[in-house]
Amino acid sequence: MAQSALTLDVSNASVVYGAHRVLDRVTLNAAGGEFIALLGGSGCGKTTLLRAICGFVPLAGGSIAVGGRDITRLAPDKRNIAMVFQSYALWPHMTVTQNMGYGLKLRGASRVEIGRRIAELLAMLHLEGLGERKVTALSGGQRQRVALGRALAINPQILLLDEPLSNLDARIREEVRHEIKTLQQSLRITTVHVTHDRQEAMVMADRLVIIDAGRVVQIGTPEEVYNRPNSPFVASFMGASNVVPLLLREEDDRIAIAAGPFNAAIAIDAALIGGGWFGHAGWDGPVNAHFRSEDAGLCALDEVRAGCLVLRGEIAQCSYPGGSYRYAIRVGLRQYLVDDPRRLAIGEAVGIALPAAALHCYEADTNHQ
Repeated sequence: MAQSALTLDVSNASVVYGAHRVLDRVTLNAAGGEFIALLGGSGCGKTTLLRAICGFVPLAGGSIAVGGRDITRLAPDKRNIAMVFQSYALWPHMTVTQNMGYGLKLRGASRVEIGRRIAELLAMLHLEGLGERKVTALSGGQRQRVALGRALAINPQILLLDEPLSNLDARIREEVRHEIKTLQQSLRITTVHVTHDRQEAMVMADRLVIIDAGRVVQIGTPEEVYNRPNSPFVASFMGASNVVPLLLREEDDRIAIAAGPFNAAIAIDAALIGGGWFGHAGWDGPVNAHFRSEDAGLCALDEVRAGCLVLRGEIAQCSYPGGSYRYAIRVGLRQYLVDDPRRLAIGEAVGIALPAAALHCYEADTNHQ
C-alpha cells in the first residue's frame, strides 16, 4: 500500500474574504513523506490554508504544487488529496465498509477491488469485525479510524488532517495520535495536520509551521521551535508565557543582568541563554525574558545559584494538577506559575530560580512597559 511520496509546495499563497486577508503570502514546503503540523491560535488561518491546499478555497494569489505539478486551478476532485475533518463527516446511515469505500465507488472501482482495499484498511486500522456495523454504533476513536480509512482508501498523494482528534477524550486522543503517526510513516504519505494543541503537534510532526494572523512566523523541527522560538509570540505559544522585564548589558561573552527591585545583579555566560534576541551583538537595554513554568524552580529567598537568575516573591496561590504542586508566585505586581514537588504555605516568601538556558529574551517595547 506504500506509494512514492510526493512533495507539497505552497508559494506566496493568499486568501482574501472581502477586505480581510485571511492568508498573507504563505510559503511552506513539505518533503515527500514528511509530516507537517500547522500550529496557531483560533482564527489564524490554519484551516483556511488546509482548505486551499485541498481546493475548497480559491487563492487570491500564489500557487500550490504537488510533486512539482501545479494544482492551483484544479478542482478538488482532480487533486488526489484526501482530508479528514474535525467532525468526521461520516454518513450516519451507512456501515463502516460503505463509508470507507464511498470514494472508491465514486471513482468507478469494481466491487472486488473495493472489498480488497477495505479489508486491508480494516486490518490496518484495527477495525476487524466492524465492517458491517453502522458508524453511529461506534465509539469516538473508532469513528475517527473510519474517517481516516475513508481518506486513505483512494491512495491520496497528500493527506490533510483538520484537528481530527479534538473530539476525543484525553486517553483515546493520545492513543490515536500515535497510531496516525505510525500509519503515516509506514505509508510514507506527505501529511499536513492542523491543530491548536502544542503537545499533539510536537509528538506527531517532523516540522512545525507556526501561523499568526494569516502569516507564517516560524518553521522548524519541534526541537528548534521549542528551544529557539524566534519571537515573543512563538515563545508564548510554545509555553514560555511567563515574562520578566530585565535590563541587560553584553560584556564580551557574558551577559550582565542589572539589579532590579526583585533580583540581584548577576553575570551569565551568553551561550547559556536561550531565545532569539542574542543574535544582535553589541545591543544593550531592556528585554522581556520568557520562561516556562516547568523550567523554573523554587528556592530560598536569597539563595545564590550558579547560572541562575533568582526572583524574590511570595506564594499567592497553590493547586495540584498532578505530579507536583503548581504555585502562583507574586513578584511585585506580576504573578508567575512555578511547579514544585513540595507542599508550601500561602504567603511564604520564596525565590524563583530561573536557569539561564530557560530564558528566551527579546527586545522590550519600551512604549508599553
